Parts: sequence; C-alpha cells; structure tokens
Amino acid sequence: MYNYEAEKHKIFTEDGQVMFLKIRDKAVILLKSAGAFRTERVLSGVCGDGWEMLACLDRLVEIGELRKVKQEGRVAGQHEIYVRA
Repeated sequence: MYNYEAEKHKIFTEDGQVMFLKIRDKAVILLKSAGAFRTERVLSGVCGDGWEMLACLDRLVEIGELRKVKQEGRVAGQHEIYVRA
C-alpha cells in the first residue's frame, strides 16, 4: 500500500529529482491548458516506480504548488483531481 512518508526520501535522490521536475513541468503545462488535471494524465509518459510518482505529486501538494480537490465518496488514485494551490 502507498505511504508517502515511506516514499518521500526517494524524491531527493538524483533520479527522484529528475522525475519530480518532469512531473512538476507537466503539471504546469496541464494547469495552463485546462486549469486542472487527473493523476493519470500528469503521470502518463513518465517512467518510473508508481509509488515514487505519487510521492512527487504529494510533495507538490506539501510545498503548496498543487491542491488536491476533495471529491465525494471513494475515488481511485488515478482519478484524483489537482488544481493550483
């Protein structure tokens, strides 16, 4: 099961920073074009471990660049929606 605290340290490796920047740059592009995006959209085309990719998104939320939209009911992780914080 995914655990941000267990994955977070991987973001700060050289490979983790490359992945983080790719995801951040793609998020910026998607936000400019649509104003929001789903997890599956921002992660498509990025290669790497799925948990590490989710950690990159959680880090962007943690540092205030993104905000996860609250949705009713239980939502699959790939369908989470993000907007500018």
